[in-house]
Amino acid sequence: MINRRFFGVVFLLGICGLLLAACGEKTQEDVVEELQETVTELDGYKATADMTMNTGEQEQTFLIDIWYQADDQYRVKLENEAEQNESQVILKNTDGVFVLTPALEKSFKFQSDWPENSSQPYLLQSLVSDVVNDPEAEFEATDDHYIFRTKTNYQSNNNLPAQEIYFDKSSHTPAMVNVLNQDREPLVNVTFHGFDLDATFAEDDFSMDKNMEQETEEESASAEEGEALETAAEEVRELYPTFTAGAELADKQEVSLDDGERIITTYEGEKNFTLVQEIRETAPVNSGPEVVDGDIVNLGATVAALEGNALTWNHQGVEYQLASTELTREEMIEVAQSVQGQLSK
Repeated sequence: MINRRFFGVVFLLGICGLLLAACGEKTQEDVVEELQETVTELDGYKATADMTMNTGEQEQTFLIDIWYQADDQYRVKLENEAEQNESQVILKNTDGVFVLTPALEKSFKFQSDWPENSSQPYLLQSLVSDVVNDPEAEFEATDDHYIFRTKTNYQSNNNLPAQEIYFDKSSHTPAMVNVLNQDREPLVNVTFHGFDLDATFAEDDFSMDKNMEQETEEESASAEEGEALETAAEEVRELYPTFTAGAELADKQEVSLDDGERIITTYEGEKNFTLVQEIRETAPVNSGPEVVDGDIVNLGATVAALEGNALTWNHQGVEYQLASTELTREEMIEVAQSVQGQLSK
């Protein structure tokens, strides 16, 4: 009698499983196919998100606006929550890939196939691509989300090898992404607040000229910018990396410029490197973008250009360049991240 009851229960459970499958429970393959269809049929979208990064000395939170228009035009505006007057824009249009800092009138043009060359936790297409390209991706369905756990492809940072992607069940758009370190701890979180899959755009929305324009019309903006540059000039002497990969400060040179100052610090030890900080009292005349044959790197407080053995970025009116033939890419990024807001002791 016990055996009959046992096998009867097993039989009923099997029937229930078949009925659930027949009633619309989707397999991993079904969901992947639907995600690919969503991307293929896209004419454009607008989305907003918060991105929190714990990859540096301090937690950084970005407010992100994401625009996409077929074919292959992107505009990603990143605004540091703590420094809302210094936003940056990653722009891809028919002329190329750019990183713009409108407040400083600085721009870089990249010889890059961004965003296809690396994982992008805030772009729908990139997230779907990571799912499709990982044959070992794990899948889970909840009441509201399809969850994928996949490998990442960060060429400039191998310390973030995996991610969890939550797709909304009804729209197939991402709701949240956690990027994980080697210990499966989330170091980057992107939380989306909305997707408009029927977005429309003006003809010049993806032009470099329009995106380099200041977004404020108040006359006080230029005065505030000048004050920010003067403040940065006063504090630039106090900015040093707290992570040095075992090296120590060996030399510091100060060079006077016509409208500012350049400070060159040399570090020697296990791995040698040089950090240059340049502050000018006035914003430079915009002579067009600086061409970079390298990668776009998010440092947390700002976006940088990684070219060969040099990492270049702008932050709070200061232009930085870190150069080394001995540091790995990961170490260069960690050194650069540790400079942000750190005062010498």
